[in-house]
Parts: sequence; structure tokens; C-alpha cells
Amino acid sequence: MARIENQQHTINTAFRDTYYIVPDYQREYVWTDKEVTQLLDDINEQIDAGLSRPYFVGTVLVSPSHEVDHYEVIDGQQRLTTFFLLLCALKNLFRPDGQYKQLLTNLVSMSYTDTKGDIRTKLKLEPRYEHAGDVMHKLVEMDADPQTVRAAIQASTIPSFGSLENLIGAYSTIYNYLKDNYPDTAELKKYWGYLANNVVFIQISTDVSSALKIFETINERGVGLNPMDLLKNLLFTQVRQDEFTRLKDEWKKITKPLEQAKEKPLRFLRYFLMANYVIKNSRNDAVVREDEIYDWFVDKENAGLCGYAAQPFDFVRKVIVSVENYIAFSNGQGNDRKPSVPMENLKRLTGGAFSLHYVLLLAASGLPKALFDHFVKQLESFLFYYIFTKTPTKDLERSFSLWADELRAICAVTDLASQKAGLNSFVAERFETNMQSKAAELNDALKRFTLHSMQQYRSRYLVAKVTQYVEMAFQGTKGPQSLAPYIGLEIEHILPQTPAAELIESWTKANPDQGYYLYTAKLGNLTLLEKPINIVASNDFFAAKKAIYQESGNYLTRSLAGLSKVGQNTSITRINEKLAAFDTWDAKAIEDRQDMLVRLANEVWKTTSIDQ
Repeated sequence: MARIENQQHTINTAFRDTYYIVPDYQREYVWTDKEVTQLLDDINEQIDAGLSRPYFVGTVLVSPSHEVDHYEVIDGQQRLTTFFLLLCALKNLFRPDGQYKQLLTNLVSMSYTDTKGDIRTKLKLEPRYEHAGDVMHKLVEMDADPQTVRAAIQASTIPSFGSLENLIGAYSTIYNYLKDNYPDTAELKKYWGYLANNVVFIQISTDVSSALKIFETINERGVGLNPMDLLKNLLFTQVRQDEFTRLKDEWKKITKPLEQAKEKPLRFLRYFLMANYVIKNSRNDAVVREDEIYDWFVDKENAGLCGYAAQPFDFVRKVIVSVENYIAFSNGQGNDRKPSVPMENLKRLTGGAFSLHYVLLLAASGLPKALFDHFVKQLESFLFYYIFTKTPTKDLERSFSLWADELRAICAVTDLASQKAGLNSFVAERFETNMQSKAAELNDALKRFTLHSMQQYRSRYLVAKVTQYVEMAFQGTKGPQSLAPYIGLEIEHILPQTPAAELIESWTKANPDQGYYLYTAKLGNLTLLEKPINIVASNDFFAAKKAIYQESGNYLTRSLAGLSKVGQNTSITRINEKLAAFDTWDAKAIEDRQDMLVRLANEVWKTTSIDQ
């Protein structure tokens, strides 16, 4: 068993006797003004109370490196880094006092001569993640106020963003805090005296593997770290120390794309688990909550499912592939990570307000492209029913997790005909059956639908999708087509939103007890129109607008004024059977057209089988 040592340190003895290295595989500096100020306030309260007893600030977990008195920080680097920045600020503020200045300089860095005779500076705390060491060296070298330090870093080629900006911001917070609370040298000496002797922590030292396992135990409930950080450190316990850099580089392929896409890492992890593994828990709901993610991973049975202990790099590669798919889906791309009409349409429906369907998309990502595209179309129809009936997301969580297990099984089938049969069966049993059970509810919701029943992008999606369906039927075309040309049209209120007085008067006479503005927002009163035509249509009476509607490029709008008569049993005559033209525009006409659009919606959002 590895030897474990522990020692109580004051801030003074810690930085006098020890060189701390923050390895590049560790989490970067994330403390903000809030956390830094809280630590400073806590120390300040102890001083104000006149207390002389030690003030304990926690445990630091380290592992010895190959150099004497050099330790890699496994846990506690946020506090240690903040204390190091505090020493840097004190060093500058004690500038007039040479004795204190030299003492603090020795706690911050050590100068030595290398084999070439050049003088080098070694910091007592050196972060080795990307560019952080450069920022810290520049900060120590400048030995100046925050504004000067920031200007020097900006003038150099050192980047300053994210955690690097956090380092600069923390130094500024500390520096200004000390100036505000300890404005003269005597008060500053009192502060330093308390900090140097009374602020203490316990330093636990052991080999890297044991240290990481202790870290896991300390944080087994996610205290201070989120499950993504804990999972990363859990994986580091599974590899050799000489593989740390490789694992760190692979891990960045998970975190960086999520960060750049502004996707929530914990949401991704949650969906990743439900998409890829059978989920068992005491609730029997097959759902993993965000606060349960880490506990799920360390469960012995689940660890075996994931295989991260035996093959950590294979597991990380699986996560990376899922991240790539996840981001592609969020960008409207297919499982080949290329632009996809079905995914684009699905994205227009779900927007940013609904994301649970990623569980199913990730589970189905292994399907051949044609089958995956077909699956996405069926998923779009299924979600339309649930979104437009405003069904709570929690009602779908258990189903999606369980359905993901079925989809993975279908993906694993090697015979294409059997795979198609399996997918058809899944769509029929899972999507179509549930859609049928909600059909009456959906029809009721659509019959009462107004422009304000849903978010604007979903209302536009609804009208655009029906308009596209009618246009494709009119032209006799099939196959997936982008919805973009229809989304780009303007929503025209056939009964104007801002009517002239005579139009209101005419409506009131023809439609007693039917509120004008109630009817302007109804689905039956909405159509799509090109902007130049919409400007001409303006706020006129329907009789005057009919001629303008005939100029529209889409048949659903043109049909308001009259149906085209072309041949017999043509694509046009077939769609005409489902449409209606109107001579007048009153409450009944709007209600009739709304019923017509609901019937069309039932044809648009439906499931189909893929040919075997």
C-alpha cells in the first residue's frame, strides 16, 4: 500500500518549503470574484474578532514529483492558487519595506543560475495548463498593480481568456481588497502576521494513483466539483502516469467542443448515459439525474458496462464520438455530420426549448444514413404531437431511456432488411401508438391554436410546414425539401391586425359577438406571403386582398382567392379536394379554414414505413 503522509502547514511554511505544480491534466483556475472575496472576508472576520487560534481552510492533496520538495496538486489548487496570488499582491504592497518585500519574494519565487549561466526564476506555484504558467510568470515579473499587470499581458503574445482571465481577475480582486481594508503599512503587517501564522491547512501527500483515489473519495458526492470534473479524475486513476498527457489531450476533445458550442456538459453526459447504457435505479424510472451522474459511473456494475477501468481510452473515444454527433445534431446535421433536411426540420420544431430527443438521436446514430434520416422524420412527427399538446418533458424521460435500449439493438443488426423491419416495428409500436393516443388532444389544441399559443418560431414552423406540404402536393414533387424558403416568408394576417375604422365596423355588423382581435390571431387567419406582396396587401378588406394573394408563389395562399382547375385526377385536383377558396372573410370562414388546416396537419405529421 502506498505511503500516505500528512502535515499541517501555515501559509508561510507551505510556500517557504514547497514548490506546488498544478499539472496540465487538472481542472483550470475557475474561481471568480465571488469565491475570492468570500475567502478574503472569512480571513478578515477572524482578524476583526481578535482570534489568535488557527483558522483551518481545508485539506490539500498532493503527490511528490521527481524533484525534492516539488509536489503535484491533485486537490486544493483553487485555494493554493488564490493564496499564491495573495502573496504576490502583498509583495507589491510591501514595496517600501525592504525586509517584508524580500521575505514575500522568497515565498513567491526562487532565482537560480542554470548550466548556461543564465538567471532563471522558479515559481513556488506553477500552473502547467495551457498558457497559465506564462500568465503567472509575467504577473510575478511585473510586480505591479493590476492595471499595469493586465496591460503588460495584453501587450505580450500571451492569450488571456477563460481561466487565464480568472487569474488576472483574482489578482485584481485581492489587490484592491487589501488596499481598501488595510490602507497603511501597520495594518498590512498585522494582516500578514495573521495570514502567515494562523491560516492553516492539512497537506496529504502520497503517490499519484493513491492521491487520485483519495480525491475521488473526498469528492464522492460532488462537493466543489461537477460530475464532468469528477469523471475526468476518475479516468486518470485508471491510466499510468506516463499516459496522463495523452488522456488530457483526448479529454479536451470532449470539453472544448461542448464549450465552443455553448452546450451544457452535464446535460450531454446525462443524455450520453441514457442513450448508451441500460439504466437501473431504485426508482425504476430508467432516468439519470444530473446529481446522480458520478454515482452512476462509480457503481461497480455500471463501471463494468462502460469498461472505463479496463479500456479507459476506448471509453473516452466513445464519449468523443458522441460529443461530435451531439453537436452535429444541435447544428441540424445528420449522423454523417453533413447538412440534413430532416435534422434541419427537427431543429426548427424543437428549437432550444426541448432537448430530450438527443437521447434517441444518439442511440440511433449508428443506423445507416438512409435509415437514420427516416427515423428523424418519424421522430419529428412524434414530437410535434407532444410539443403542440404541451406534454411535460418528464412524461417522456423514462420512455426515451428505455426506447434508446431498443434502438441500440436495432443498430447492432447487421442484415439491412432485418434492420428496416426492426425500425418499422419500433416506429409503429413506440411513435404511432402514442401519437394515436394523443390524436384527439392534438386536434383540440390545433382547433384552438392562435399565433400566441406557442413560441413564435414554432408557430412559424407550423404554418410553413403545412404550406410546404400543399405546395409539394400541388407540384407533384416528393422527397425531403428544405423548409427554409417558407420560414423566410412573412406571416400575413388575412384579417388585418391594425384595421381601419370602417373594417372594424364592417366586421362587427357581419359578426356580432365575435371579437375582432380574437379572430386575427387564429390559425385559420394566418397565411404566408412574400414581403413585397405583403406590403401591398397591407390592412385592406379581404375582397381587395384576393387579387394580391393570387400573385403569391405558394398555392396555399393563392387558393384563398380561388382553386386552380387543371385536368382531371392530377396532383392539383387531388390537393384541391383538401382545400377551399373563400368569397367572404368572416368568423365562419376563419373557423372553417382552421378546421381545414388541422386536417392538413394530420397528413403532414404522421408516421410512415421504410421500404424493406
